[in-house]
Amino acid sequence: MQPRNMSMSGVVDLAAVKAAQEAKAKAEQARAEAARQGGAGAVSPADLVIDVDEATFERDVLQRSAEVPVVIDFWAEWCQPCKQLSPVLERLAVEYNGRFLLAKIDVDANQMLMQQFGVQGIPAVFAVVAGQALPLFQGAAGEAQIRETLDQLVAVAEQRFGLTGLTVDPEAEPGGQPEPAAQAGPHDGLLEAAVQALDAGDLGGAVQAYQNVLAEDPGNTEAKLGLVQAELLQRVQGLDPQRVRRDAAEKPADPQAQIAAADLDLVGGHVEDAFGRLIDTVARTVGDDRDAVRVRLLELFEVVGADDPRVAAARRALARALF
Repeated sequence: MQPRNMSMSGVVDLAAVKAAQEAKAKAEQARAEAARQGGAGAVSPADLVIDVDEATFERDVLQRSAEVPVVIDFWAEWCQPCKQLSPVLERLAVEYNGRFLLAKIDVDANQMLMQQFGVQGIPAVFAVVAGQALPLFQGAAGEAQIRETLDQLVAVAEQRFGLTGLTVDPEAEPGGQPEPAAQAGPHDGLLEAAVQALDAGDLGGAVQAYQNVLAEDPGNTEAKLGLVQAELLQRVQGLDPQRVRRDAAEKPADPQAQIAAADLDLVGGHVEDAFGRLIDTVARTVGDDRDAVRVRLLELFEVVGADDPRVAAARRALARALF
């Protein structure tokens, strides 16, 4: 199965953000259930290295990345450098004692995943942290370089996302720890309907489903995030990109032209361009025009996420433009 809407074309991935929010909620439920059962969910050292394919990618990579950084090793049987790199990564996964999980993907059997990540050659190593994909390195790197990269990854995962890794018990049986069942929430049916509508390309249906959740539960964070994503995709669905960018270039003071171009920028992964465009427009407009641009910028902040450093920087720039 292809990872749901997973696109590696840009720095920000709307579907990955959605998947991360879903995974975080499920992970929190699983940890709470494990705590109620008196267990810490320990894994064996053998469980720190797993084989992943297209059918298990969402469960074993996207969802697990809300608990622990997942390092992906793209390899193939015929690849000689892979035979040098893979054993080093496997040994380090055990040595790091649960601070990251190593997922091995055979590119010959999983061409779709290789294409989704934009892998040009192997070995290639990526990481997924809270649903966000990060390229680490390509080729048979030296162990010192690998360790330095892994140390940075572990530090970022802990500092930005609070991911401290897995508890490892040398006495645990490999694969013997069942995943705690997640408790169904009161709005899971409506949220699932929204996800299904997104997958089917029914953006209007997704918007309505998220609005239905918020009508009953205005503070539902998953529905809030899903709604701003679905509305963004709905806005750009019928746009002519060339015309929008031409209008934005010819009408730098036109707030609606700049808003439309910013939407396209964000969907294309050009986060700083989208933010910068709207901040510049705020600085050169007044009254209702300025307020419309400011509101759209705040909506785009929600799409990217408050924890993203680009949002923090853009908020400071917006404050300077306003005051």
